[in-house]
Amino acid sequence: MSDSLSATTLTVRSSPAARDGAETAPSRAPKPRLHGRADWRKRLEIVILVGPAIAIFLTFVIFPVVMAAYYGFFRWKGYGAPTDFVGFQNYVTIFQDEAFISALQHNAFILVMSIVLQGPAAIGFALLLNQKIKGRSLIRVLIFVPYVISEVIVGTGWTLMLQTNGAVNDLLSKIGLGGLAFDWLSDPNLAIWTLMIIISWKYIGFAVILMLAGMQSIPEELYEAAAIDGASYWQIQRRITLPLLGPTIRVWAFLSIIGSLQLFDLVYIIWGQYVSSIAGTSTMATYMVTQGRGSGNYGFGNAVAVVLFLISLVIALLYQRFVLRRDTEGALTDGPERKQK
Repeated sequence: MSDSLSATTLTVRSSPAARDGAETAPSRAPKPRLHGRADWRKRLEIVILVGPAIAIFLTFVIFPVVMAAYYGFFRWKGYGAPTDFVGFQNYVTIFQDEAFISALQHNAFILVMSIVLQGPAAIGFALLLNQKIKGRSLIRVLIFVPYVISEVIVGTGWTLMLQTNGAVNDLLSKIGLGGLAFDWLSDPNLAIWTLMIIISWKYIGFAVILMLAGMQSIPEELYEAAAIDGASYWQIQRRITLPLLGPTIRVWAFLSIIGSLQLFDLVYIIWGQYVSSIAGTSTMATYMVTQGRGSGNYGFGNAVAVVLFLISLVIALLYQRFVLRRDTEGALTDGPERKQK
């Protein structure tokens, strides 16, 4: 028995097929790749593609911020070399000034109310315009038109309509509602709400377009399956549309937050640099212009610009860290699971 197995083994090992397999096995092994050359080409491509963008970013973003921080340590008139060094006195003065604290509070109010007012309204309009209704395209255009209109035109138009003897109060008087005619722009109790109405009218179109884009990316099969299971329209929106619309809502909220912190043009055009603080609509940006260029102290204005930049940067980083983290990690191709492998 053992002799026959040995003979069979020797026959198999000495067969031509076995020898050919043994000879060809090494030839099938993959040849080593030139990793060094490939990595060098990859790095060169990254430098060529990303280099111009980085250069522009450093030139027009980082360098001005650094120079603003430098000038913020001086009492500077805007021309010549700064020589009157004051250290951190400009920054101390900023946080001791009640006008700046009021402007910061106005920015915070605008930030919160923009999300509270525009978010639900934009989702409601998007749900309506996502249905097959007559004139849907025209309604979309009309909602989006205010967003593309220049802030100068918007500010000037609303100023003329909301004056004491403007079109709004005149219309209220003619229809028998003269008791509702107010000083919409100068009354400190109404001016901030007037600003919120103008901001919502101006920017809600952008939010609606974003929400519509997010809704149209949701697969129709999910709605069909939910309808077959007997879910109502509002159950479908609450269980399917809103959860899947979450990334779009979070991105829009981030853009709204940054825009609210840097709001300047509408306030400056409608109320001016001095009336805005009296009417209770001043922002950190209008405070920067008033106390910097308006007062001839460009060093102090640069310090305010640095503070505004740092506040926006910290809020943006915190928002991305705790709110957008899930969305950004899902967009990366080299995720944690791939790194572990």
